[in-house]
Amino acid sequence: MTGYSFTNIAEDDAHVAQQIGVLHVDGDYVIRPETSPQELFDIGARYLDARIPEEARRLIEEAVARGLPLDEKVQFFRLVALLSGRTLHHLDGGDLDQLTAVCDSIRDLGPETPWTSGLRCVLHLVGGAVSSEPDLVVKEIEELPSRQQDLILNHLGVLRDGPMEDRMWQLAVDLARDTQMSADRNDRMWIFFQPQPAPPRIRPVRPMTVVPGDWLKLVAGAATFLGAIGWAGLLLWKHGAVMPILAYLVLLLSIAVFVVHGAEWYSRIRRVRDKDAEFHTPQRESPGAADGFARRVDRLFDDYFGRYVPHDTERYVWTSQTAGLRQVLRDELVEIYRDQRINGDQIAWLIRHLVSEVRRGWENGQLWAYRERLRTPAPVKARCISGLAVAAVATIGVVPAVVRMSPLAGAACTVLALVSAGLATAGGFRITAERRRVQADTVEHLAASSRREQAFTRWTGKLALRPSDAEMAGWLESDRRILVDEVMRRYRLPASQVIAHAFIEAPGPSAKRARIHRGPWRYSRYQMLLFLLTDDGVRQVNVDLDFEKATSQSTQRLTYRFDTVASVRIAGPPGQRQTFELTLFNGPPVQVKVIDPGGLDVAGGEDAWAFSRVALDASGLSRTLEVMEGIAAEGKQWIKRRHGRAEERLTALTSRLRKFFT
Repeated sequence: MTGYSFTNIAEDDAHVAQQIGVLHVDGDYVIRPETSPQELFDIGARYLDARIPEEARRLIEEAVARGLPLDEKVQFFRLVALLSGRTLHHLDGGDLDQLTAVCDSIRDLGPETPWTSGLRCVLHLVGGAVSSEPDLVVKEIEELPSRQQDLILNHLGVLRDGPMEDRMWQLAVDLARDTQMSADRNDRMWIFFQPQPAPPRIRPVRPMTVVPGDWLKLVAGAATFLGAIGWAGLLLWKHGAVMPILAYLVLLLSIAVFVVHGAEWYSRIRRVRDKDAEFHTPQRESPGAADGFARRVDRLFDDYFGRYVPHDTERYVWTSQTAGLRQVLRDELVEIYRDQRINGDQIAWLIRHLVSEVRRGWENGQLWAYRERLRTPAPVKARCISGLAVAAVATIGVVPAVVRMSPLAGAACTVLALVSAGLATAGGFRITAERRRVQADTVEHLAASSRREQAFTRWTGKLALRPSDAEMAGWLESDRRILVDEVMRRYRLPASQVIAHAFIEAPGPSAKRARIHRGPWRYSRYQMLLFLLTDDGVRQVNVDLDFEKATSQSTQRLTYRFDTVASVRIAGPPGQRQTFELTLFNGPPVQVKVIDPGGLDVAGGEDAWAFSRVALDASGLSRTLEVMEGIAAEGKQWIKRRHGRAEERLTALTSRLRKFFT
């Protein structure tokens, strides 16, 4: 055998999964010490819906052992979980013992209910009382309510050999085609691979940061200026000179006008400068630059800024002119989320929101609108300049008069007043600008926080449509069944000529992955090996399945005899990474990574061994392995011997079930 090998999948994790695995912690499969038998049964039933029959059987039987009443519904689920995906002749001794025990525990069927009818159909399939007339059994199943019918077709479609299997298989395929795109699959599946979003956060408003020097300038300068200007006023008042007193009053008024409007002008200039700095932040070593979380945030910002390019804008213009703003936003998120023990994908919604806001601002011209909004009005400038000019003229009328009245003290007072006025103005303007900055930042903070809350609400509203694990399993099973049917049609094989079929699955290139607590990984893309075991040998088909789009493509087909199978095994201890290995006598081995326990919710009580058990169960690999190992050891004779060993037990069981056939 030559051709495609899955070895690269087992060796290159970066090739396997592009997105960090998502774990949804919910209550579907959560078992607690206080879980009642009924709750345990319900969890087992959910595992069965998710195509994890071995775990379903274990939990259902544990619920029965704890005292769960054995009504028709419980017995129905016990049998379906035990027989799921297998033919009666492939049951081993332990399975046949349990099947016999379950059937013996069914004393009689109660009043007619959907579960009674479903249980009767299962017993007919097991007992084979009407196997000579498969149409009667098929008609009986078709008349069942949808819940019971779906469970039988999904799990017991290959239970009986011969014409019965062909009819049941066709019903199961028809059901798969009907349900493959059901429940808005196209619009909902992508949600399963989205992580639970982290709640919105926003960097707190930076408090006032005024250096002590500014306060010293303001306080000391203002005190000195008031003392000097007050002494000058007192001196002028004592001498009673009218014109100097009028000039003095004009000076005080003009200084007040200059201070009020000059502070506003300075604050606006400072605000514009700070805003401009966000667009021209130089590339630098950012907080958490070597941090895995920070690197993921970097990639998300690069990705979304690269994808959300405004209309009629060159990409390089967009990315270069928003580089500083991108750096500011990135640094904010790294700072406020890095202590939350989350991965970057949990804030991807927030990054998209922020990038969308930047693009929207670019497109509607609001990105730089602050420049116009903060432009100092002409009247403010005019009053500020006028106040300063009038103060200068008034000073000419005041200073000479003061110096004449007290030459030495007047000169000293004038110098002190001028110097202290400059110091007080510098410190006061900076403090006022900082106070107004805090006020403006608070308003913007509240508005941005509200927008982030609204974006979070919109996003969580979309995620509320997340499909359940059972729905994901149902869609995957429909894809599998349709693939098997297409391959059987290609080889012109009826279902009754297929001894067994099985898939071995690995994540496809760039696959996203997600799972719920205590559930198996689900992937957005799969690379599959489909095995069809027939009397003539093994047909192997390699398939690429795009699970999100429900499209598939066969990449290779191989056929080989049973006697060419040298060995089949699972390499790797339970609870750790495991690889399926198929070795043929005349070709390289086929290796597929089938179990990867990475991303376990240790805090939630998960352990690698239990996860491995569930993952193997969901894949059906343990049953496939059992058949392939028997073939590798004994060849085709293994199938005949197993069939013969089961036949005698099944004949005895049929006679014991005849009371239910009327």
